[in-house]
Amino acid sequence: MANPVLPSSGVLSPLGLDAVRPAPGFWGDRITLNRDVTIAHCQEWMEREGWIGNFRGRLPRKGREFSDSEIYKLLEGMAWADHPALPELAETVARAQEGDGYLNTRWSGSRYTDFEWGHELYCYGHLIQAGVARLRMHGEDRLTEVVRRAADHICRRFMDTSETCGHPEVEMALVELYRATGTERYLEMARRFVERRGLPALAEIPFGRAYFQDDVPVRRAQSLRGHAVRALYLASGVVDVAVETGDEELLKAVEAQWERAVARRTHLTGGMGSRHTDESFGEDYELPPDRAYSETCAGIASIMLAHRLLLATGDARYADVAERTLYNVLATAVALDGRSFFYANPLRVRVPAVPLNGVNHAAEGGLRSPWFDVSCCPNNIARTLASLPAYMATSDAGGVQIHHFTPGEITHGPLALRVETGYPWSGGVRVRVLSGGSGRISLRVPAWAKGATLAYGPAGDTESAASGSDISHMSGSREVEAGYAVVAGDWQPGDEIRLDLPMAPRWTFPDRRVDALRGSVAVERGPLVYCAESVADEPPLADVAARISSAPIDRPADPLADQPADHQAGSPEGASAAAPVPRAAGSEAGAPDPVAGAPATDPAADLAASPAAGPAVDPVVEIEVAVVLGAPATDDWPYGPTPDAPDGTDTVLRLVPYHRWGNRGPATMRVWLPVAD
Repeated sequence: MANPVLPSSGVLSPLGLDAVRPAPGFWGDRITLNRDVTIAHCQEWMEREGWIGNFRGRLPRKGREFSDSEIYKLLEGMAWADHPALPELAETVARAQEGDGYLNTRWSGSRYTDFEWGHELYCYGHLIQAGVARLRMHGEDRLTEVVRRAADHICRRFMDTSETCGHPEVEMALVELYRATGTERYLEMARRFVERRGLPALAEIPFGRAYFQDDVPVRRAQSLRGHAVRALYLASGVVDVAVETGDEELLKAVEAQWERAVARRTHLTGGMGSRHTDESFGEDYELPPDRAYSETCAGIASIMLAHRLLLATGDARYADVAERTLYNVLATAVALDGRSFFYANPLRVRVPAVPLNGVNHAAEGGLRSPWFDVSCCPNNIARTLASLPAYMATSDAGGVQIHHFTPGEITHGPLALRVETGYPWSGGVRVRVLSGGSGRISLRVPAWAKGATLAYGPAGDTESAASGSDISHMSGSREVEAGYAVVAGDWQPGDEIRLDLPMAPRWTFPDRRVDALRGSVAVERGPLVYCAESVADEPPLADVAARISSAPIDRPADPLADQPADHQAGSPEGASAAAPVPRAAGSEAGAPDPVAGAPATDPAADLAASPAAGPAVDPVVEIEVAVVLGAPATDDWPYGPTPDAPDGTDTVLRLVPYHRWGNRGPATMRVWLPVAD
């Protein structure tokens, strides 16, 4: 099965890329853009920067000590996308492999001399994941041969030592190779790497051993901690080992660590990581908006971990967190043209950034960059979007579960389903049965969807409900709680299930223990977090406070707002603009714009299109909130004996979906607004 994670046991089994086929829509468009634009963009930049040339023996070597891993991530993305450039790039990599299976362009000649920072095993992890993707999508070939030889080299070299890598990754890769090949030594090697960590296995460093998750053994850790990407990759590998070895104690340890990290160390967007210095989690409730690091790779790793825990337990909370992170970190990280990226994802930007077309030498910035000195994020985005359909639906002995809503078709055995929806802009989700079968069909109801309703029956019963909210006449209809709405039956072609999720915008308040957010409020709508974006900081967002006595209101977006700003389109040739990427009809970027000022589209409107025309997609929705625009700042001492109450002019402020900010040029931005009343 074409799937990046394929456990041999668990409550749920993932449906792969061969069973889930997205159509044009929010995620379908991004998957297509990734294959057609982003993958080639990444390859061109790595050729230009010399990282691919390292495998050809060019001197001096270019890039950081872990740059090999970027080529491997791209190969994985190419494998899932069935990209035609894969064979040539894989052959380039294969020619650099040494006779005993060793493969690294930085450390050949001085192997395994720096376990803390050398990243050799980390790079192997990404190589192995690329090989698993190729094996499952294509079968054995030159790349899979290279991967097997590398994995066998790892087992020979490390099986009976106490060594491990400063950057976890190889653990989950080895488990997946075991799942794909049945070779037991790969699983045993992964298990030993997991058990060594925290003994300790690595040297002390200025950041402390917690940076490497080497301060305490995995089973004794209380929360995810240290470098966020390392922590989340390790936890993903631990879940894989626990599932394949039947180690319930180990699985429960990770579940508890996830619980605490989500409750106390996660940003509203689902992003993880609060400190720039060591790219790490902070302490509990240390969640400053302007210093939120929230690395894109950490967001991707969080999705990977939540997906694994979902498969192991069947608990909808993991899918809820994965969805939050998908829409507000992964979708944010890549520009609408697919050619520039965020490395860090702060929740406030105080000063408009300076446009940049070349390599960004820093990890942060208020604008997406076409490339970075450390470009782990672009290639991670490429491989994640290429494999994303495999995260959307699962099966068990009783039927099919749909966790993430996007237009497309899903097949499982004789049962074939078509999903029609304008999600996340509208909350209507219709599932049509294309070919029948018996069993349960389960649709996830997110925790925020209070008052969601479910209806089901023959097609004739649902047609009249397609353009309205009255579904009481259908064969079965009811309100549903958060978790999964389940309908069981002997399904016939033409049968339908209809889920309506309320999509009114809502105020969101922080826990009082988050000091940096006390007295602030944010706005969410469906799975989306919203933000204030002010191009050139007009109006100045530092002077804005929200009036929460007035409810936020849906407003249609300006259709021109989807056009990427010129500064984003940097290419390896240095071009500052590129031709717009064509969008599928009905896509987010091409959606029609209602009359300005019209009320928000009904949540069910996306289901009103005829099957022949395909599902309609609502226009992008922005939100209008009442605010007080305070007087301009002065040079007076900013402290005094009385509270500083908001005082200024009442006005309204447009909020945009957080994932769309930064596409219109240099701007200030903030997710959390001070409360005026």
